[in-house]
Amino acid sequence: MLLELHFAEHAFALELFLEGPKGLLDVVVTDADLHVVFTTFLSLSCTVCAGKARYNKAIGACLPSPQTDAMMEGLMDETYTTATAQARILQAALAHVPFDGWSEATMKAAITDSGVADALARALFPRGGVDLALAYHRMGDGLMVDRLAAMDLTSLRFRDRVGAAVRARLEVVEDREAVRRGTTLFALPQHAAEGAKAIWGTADAIWKALGDTSTDVNWYTKRATLSAVYGSTVLYWLGDDSPGNQATWDFLDRRIDGVMQIEKLKSALKNNPLAKAILAGPTKLMDKIRKPSVPDDLPGKAMDRFR
Repeated sequence: MLLELHFAEHAFALELFLEGPKGLLDVVVTDADLHVVFTTFLSLSCTVCAGKARYNKAIGACLPSPQTDAMMEGLMDETYTTATAQARILQAALAHVPFDGWSEATMKAAITDSGVADALARALFPRGGVDLALAYHRMGDGLMVDRLAAMDLTSLRFRDRVGAAVRARLEVVEDREAVRRGTTLFALPQHAAEGAKAIWGTADAIWKALGDTSTDVNWYTKRATLSAVYGSTVLYWLGDDSPGNQATWDFLDRRIDGVMQIEKLKSALKNNPLAKAILAGPTKLMDKIRKPSVPDDLPGKAMDRFR
C-alpha cells in the first residue's frame, strides 16, 4: 500500500505548520497525487544526474535536498539513464508504427514492450506519438551528421555536397513506412508547425555539417530553400520504386538546379543598376538581419534578427 502524503491547499498554512522543522524538509505544494508520483519516482532506476532534473520538471514535483539526494543515488541503477530509456521506448515503438502510426496506441505498446516505467515514459514523451515521431526524426538527423563526417566531400562542387547530404539523410532511414506515417501525422493542421520545424532542423543540421558560416540573412535563405528541396524530395522518395531510388536522386538534382537558377537571378539583379536602385531600401533592411543568438531557436526570434 502506498504511503499517502496530504498537503494543505494553501501554502501559507503549511509554511506555519512546518516553520520549525522546515530545515529538514523542503516544502512541496502540488495539485496532483503527490504520493503516487513520489513513490513511483522512487521505483525508477534512472541516473540521478541524467534523469532527475527532467523528471522533476515534467511532473512538477520537488525532491527533498541533500540527504534525500544521497539516498536516491543509492537506490538508482546508474546504468539506466534517460537516454537509454528514450532509446528503448523508441526502438519498441518502431515495431508498431507501420500498423498504428505515431499514435497513442503505439505509445502504450512501446511502454509495455520496452519495460520502461509508465511515469518515466510519459515524462520523456509527454505528447505520446508526436514526441516519438520527433525523436525518430532527430535520430535520423544525428545518423546523417555521423555519415557526413565520415565522407570526403572536398572534391565535390558545393551543390553536389548539398545533394550528397540530402541523399545521406534519406539513406539512413531503415523503415520507409515510419517516415510515411510521420509525414501523414505532420500533415495534420495541429501538427504542421512541428513538422515544419523538424524539416528546418534537418536543413540546419546539413548546413552546419557542410561548414556554413553565414550570420546574416543568408543564414535564413539557405535553410529555407534547402527545407523546400528536402521536403519535396522526401515526398517523391516515399513513392519511388525505381532501382536504387535513382528516380529520387534525379529528382533531387533537378530541385537543386532550380535553386541554382534562383541564385543566378539574384546575382543578375545585384549587377543591374536599376534593380540595385529599387532594392536599395529592402537590401539595407535585410543587412541588419542576423542569425539567432540561441542555438536551439532555429527560426530565430524577432529581437535576435535585428541588431
